[in-house]
Amino acid sequence: QVRLVESGGGSVQAGGSLKLSCAASGYPGYCMGWFRQVPGKEREGVASIGAQFGGELYADSVKGRFTISLDNANAKNTLSLQMNGLKPEDTAMYYCAASAYRDCLVAITSGSYNIWGQGTQVTVSS
Repeated sequence: QVRLVESGGGSVQAGGSLKLSCAASGYPGYCMGWFRQVPGKEREGVASIGAQFGGELYADSVKGRFTISLDNANAKNTLSLQMNGLKPEDTAMYYCAASAYRDCLVAITSGSYNIWGQGTQVTVSS
């Protein structure tokens, strides 16, 4: 069973940057991705990347500001999310996830992901 551990959340002013990291113990499957959720709302897909051959997907709300990357050298899988130009509406709990299903390669939907981290809070103040 793959275990995901996130780090890097925190508080920042609007326009600032943060980098989230997720360490995966074991082979993650077809994709790894980042999701976010605020209380009372559904979990939202932010970005994803194919675990073997790359291929990045982004939510429209973060395109041009966020960059996802996966370092799978030396049998370690570390997923990162570089977040620039942060806005107050980016405030959320961010979750790292891994998917064993091929449909993760074409869309960032939480139903396609079967392994989740514990989450890390990102707060952006105006």
